[in-house]
Amino acid sequence: MPHLRVMLDYFHPWPNSAGLYVARARRWYADAGLDVELVVQDPGRGDTLEYLARGEVDFGIFPPNRLLARRASLGQPLVAVAAVNHRGLEAIQTTTSTGITRPRDLAGRRIAYNPTPRGRAMVRHLVAADGGDPDAVVTVDAGTRELTVDDIEAGEADATFGTYWSWDALRGDLPEERRLTWPVDEIGAPRYHSYLLGTSERTLQQRPDLVREFLTLTGRGYGAAAQEPDRTLESLETVIPYFPRPLIARSLDLIAPTWTDSDGRWGVIDETRMGPYARWLAEHGALAHDRDWSASFTNSLLGVPA
Repeated sequence: MPHLRVMLDYFHPWPNSAGLYVARARRWYADAGLDVELVVQDPGRGDTLEYLARGEVDFGIFPPNRLLARRASLGQPLVAVAAVNHRGLEAIQTTTSTGITRPRDLAGRRIAYNPTPRGRAMVRHLVAADGGDPDAVVTVDAGTRELTVDDIEAGEADATFGTYWSWDALRGDLPEERRLTWPVDEIGAPRYHSYLLGTSERTLQQRPDLVREFLTLTGRGYGAAAQEPDRTLESLETVIPYFPRPLIARSLDLIAPTWTDSDGRWGVIDETRMGPYARWLAEHGALAHDRDWSASFTNSLLGVPA
């Protein structure tokens, strides 16, 4: 039985990984002869793509910008084989007490986020798209911390960027009516897949049937996770028991619709997202070049037109 190590997208499981856990819990992988191990990254050893590049995992979930950057700068032979999300999951979040009512109000205010080249470019883009002065934004380096609305109320910053409207934005004790959350794809961000599922070109070339089988079963898992939320919660609670059930349930309800495209298909990577997003990244200095974007993914293992 082939042993497959699959690395998730974050430091711990969350509902965006539900399809993988459902497929494993219902023994669909095992019945197909696949021994699937789901793991999370040790940030001291790098992100999911670094594990993939070293051959320490067989599949992994990662943001498209990081895949494009590795291929452009390092020439690493990594490739996306399915889309996990068909929306951007990031958001700008603030609270009513700050007096900020729209993105342009961030000019002159402190916004906390991880100030990578891509992060800086996105914040500037969103403020400018609303008619604000991006040069006036004050950056608070939050690193990999995910600040909540409670941290904003405590004065650590006036707003945050990078918070997921389907997860981090739900945390904290502040009442809902005092929160303001703006998904980036509703305030002018370029269209992109938040997460892709990928592997190495070597695995793709040498074991295409295994990749195809894994994707078929994983897509089945995501479909079941979306259609049967109560049963899915049981699977999730076994791997993230430290989060409250209402939080997991609400997150699952929000994230599930992002798993399929406008035609109801799981996994299909949209070239009309990938190409323009790669160009946007290159134009804003977050990508060395955008010449390789079309080779960074394939839909050929999904059983749908590429």
